[in-house]
Amino acid sequence: MQMPSEINHNSLTGGWDALWLDCHLATMAGPKPYGIIADGALAVKDGRIAWIGPAAELPAGAEKRTGVVHRLNNAWVTPGFIDCHTHLVYAGNRAHEFELRLNGATYEEIARAGGGIVSTVKAVRAASEEELVAQSTPRLRALQSEGVTTVEIKSGYGLETASELKMLRVARRLGQDHPVTVHATFLGAHAQPPEFQGRSDAYIDLVIEEMLPAVAAANLANAVDVFCENIAFSVAQTERVFKAAVDCGLPVKLHAEQLSDQKGAILATRYDALSVDHVEYIQPDGVAALADRGTVAVLLPGAFYFIHETQKPPVKGFRQAGVPMALATDCNPGTSPCTSPLLMMNMACVNFGLTPAEALAGFTTNAAHALGIAADFGTLEAGKQADLAVWDIQTPAELAYRLGGNPCSKVIKTGEIVVNR
Repeated sequence: MQMPSEINHNSLTGGWDALWLDCHLATMAGPKPYGIIADGALAVKDGRIAWIGPAAELPAGAEKRTGVVHRLNNAWVTPGFIDCHTHLVYAGNRAHEFELRLNGATYEEIARAGGGIVSTVKAVRAASEEELVAQSTPRLRALQSEGVTTVEIKSGYGLETASELKMLRVARRLGQDHPVTVHATFLGAHAQPPEFQGRSDAYIDLVIEEMLPAVAAANLANAVDVFCENIAFSVAQTERVFKAAVDCGLPVKLHAEQLSDQKGAILATRYDALSVDHVEYIQPDGVAALADRGTVAVLLPGAFYFIHETQKPPVKGFRQAGVPMALATDCNPGTSPCTSPLLMMNMACVNFGLTPAEALAGFTTNAAHALGIAADFGTLEAGKQADLAVWDIQTPAELAYRLGGNPCSKVIKTGEIVVNR
């Protein structure tokens, strides 16, 4: 059994703001799966966890000196979920293309008709900031309803300076207007825009000489991402963007090894990337590089499912090498139109072979590492931000077990209830 954890011996001075009782805690801290504290208690002061441990070991008089006492009727409490890879800000959708494909149209035919990513780029460029906020808000609320308290949002559907900045401003606004922490990622090197077809090096020039300096000057991004793939940008082009990002003081992430092994993961580790995402085709040398640098592998089972991929990420290899595995929805209009972390957990277990404990770690502690925020988020420990999700379940494994339904009854952000179902 874990011992209670306190910030200091005087943590009761002035009392706690809130105390959560009659609950079981999946702290996701420590070496054991889930980091369970049965019959636990958790206290909040100034938006952070002030005390956590077995309820039987609460300091004497704790309830009387607490502002609000919440009783949870034996519910389970986890860290608030972190969705560490999304393209949540976009306009329109591609349901028509989905229907066309199922009626026999090829990707080439759809692309020639103006479909694919080009259609989303056109929609984003044409949309105002207000329109993007309005269309993105329901997706954000859907994530929040399933326990998400932190979300990463990428740009990458503007592919021109003004539209990329617009997307990032919308991401920042969503974080200001809703009780959720937003980490914005600049993904200008997502695809070649129509006006640069056949001139990918010239487009990379634009990304590093105009877009990235503008993004950094406006403080609109927490990180920089690139899509390194045979249908996107080469390793050499990716490295050019990484060098420019480092010069701007921004950490890097990478879409890599989704469709082929381009050795992008190895490059990413040389630049201390926070994460490498997709990684279905990563080879043992790439796995070893991630393990050596402690870089997180972000698995995206929604895209794997939606595009009928058959090459699975090497979960056993990651596990044996000690590579932390995060999960994310990859919410986007083309390959993963999903706003359900719980469904992603199930898919990761069924299709990729993760255990339920690994799946929950994928949306909590490992997701925090994938964004570089593990000092404050991702586990239930004293001193960390009081971002919690409350679940009406019997065991934590139910979170990955269910197909459909949502047992999340409450979401707490910095100690305040923001979703109450």
